[in-house]
Amino acid sequence: MEEYNRRVSQQPLAERLRPKSIEDFVGQKSALVPNGPLLRLIGGQEGGPMSSVLLWGPPGSGKTTLARLISLSGTAKYVELSAIDSSVSQVREVIQEARNLRDGFERPTVLFLDEIHRFSRAQQDSLLGAVESGVITLVAATTENPSFSVIKPLIS
Repeated sequence: MEEYNRRVSQQPLAERLRPKSIEDFVGQKSALVPNGPLLRLIGGQEGGPMSSVLLWGPPGSGKTTLARLISLSGTAKYVELSAIDSSVSQVREVIQEARNLRDGFERPTVLFLDEIHRFSRAQQDSLLGAVESGVITLVAATTENPSFSVIKPLIS
């Protein structure tokens, strides 16, 4: 317990205050509509396959928190990457592992890609096939206007 308290006290205040459940998530009620894609991802609603989503908003608006709440729910494997320090080869590894989990165990994979606008168009293209075929469910976050920074097929 002492080790846990020491580790928690060393975290930044924002991390310590980050909501741990969807009930604690404040200010995004319009995004969490019944039977909407976000509640299905989080596990609060049943019905239909999980949908990929693109979270766009200013820093501090809850994009990463929402993605982490998704990771705490359901049976899907959750993988978190940052476009700042990830490569196409890492993305391909995640896709191959997701394909193996889907084919062998019928277990879905959710990939959270933070700062997707930092990926080049070619890097974003590496995600396209896996997203379109349902190998991965993509949850991407950006502070930039996706119309200018994310390839059109991923937006659709």
